[in-house]
Amino acid sequence: MKKFITVLVLLSVGVILAACGNASGEDVIKVGATSTPHAEVLEEAKPLLEEEGITLEIETYQDYILPNQDLESGEIDANYFQHIPYFETEQEEKGYDFVNLGGIHVEPMGVYSKGIPSIDAIEEGTEVIMSRAVADHGRILSLFEAKGLIKLAEGVKKSEATIDDIVENPLDLEFKPDVNAEFLIETYRNEEDVLVAINTNYAIEADLSPVDDSLFVEGAASEYVNIIAARAEDKDDEKLNKLVEVLQSEEIQSFITEKYNGEVVAVGNSEE
Repeated sequence: MKKFITVLVLLSVGVILAACGNASGEDVIKVGATSTPHAEVLEEAKPLLEEEGITLEIETYQDYILPNQDLESGEIDANYFQHIPYFETEQEEKGYDFVNLGGIHVEPMGVYSKGIPSIDAIEEGTEVIMSRAVADHGRILSLFEAKGLIKLAEGVKKSEATIDDIVENPLDLEFKPDVNAEFLIETYRNEEDVLVAINTNYAIEADLSPVDDSLFVEGAASEYVNIIAARAEDKDDEKLNKLVEVLQSEEIQSFITEKYNGEVVAVGNSEE
């Protein structure tokens, strides 16, 4: 009998606490993000969301595969790690029913080398190590074309270009899309005389500056805007749209500009 009464008391306390929690009007959203810069930006946004009665939980990832899988399964409410071409490719190839809630920043792609000091020092037959992510290939190839190192076929959409679209390659560069994006830093550290195209989030984590350490880097004008993605059914969710509003606010956009010194470029509400 004593046990039964104890259980009833505990249950009653639980109900009261739950009721108090609901009475506060506080809502919780769980957002998946890669650690740099995405999770850092979200941490900065936390107090602003709290002022709106929203608690932000951040789930940190080190890869580009799980954040979309977990979004589809409902493990997280939204994610913040991918640029628009990757987002579109993932939807097309994997059938995700997601929406782009808004653009936050651009991470300029950079090309690095431990042993090659300048573009002029690139030798014939040099290997170019690229991410396996197909959505990055056109971006990287366009960067090489912009520097006059290759030429792509006329009419090909730059974001969709592949190695097969290279029509001129005077240095006979060997493009090798063989490495997962999260391991490109390791390749850079271990291989002296190769070129490595590295996503800015991984570069920053490894204390590499796209501005100071790369041989060449993508300009700020880019279609590769990093976005907040959510399930299509949640496109009108007030909490998620408030998240985007906060991330696009002058306060957070200024934080991005000041903290990353051009290595991450704030884009406000641009989705282009």
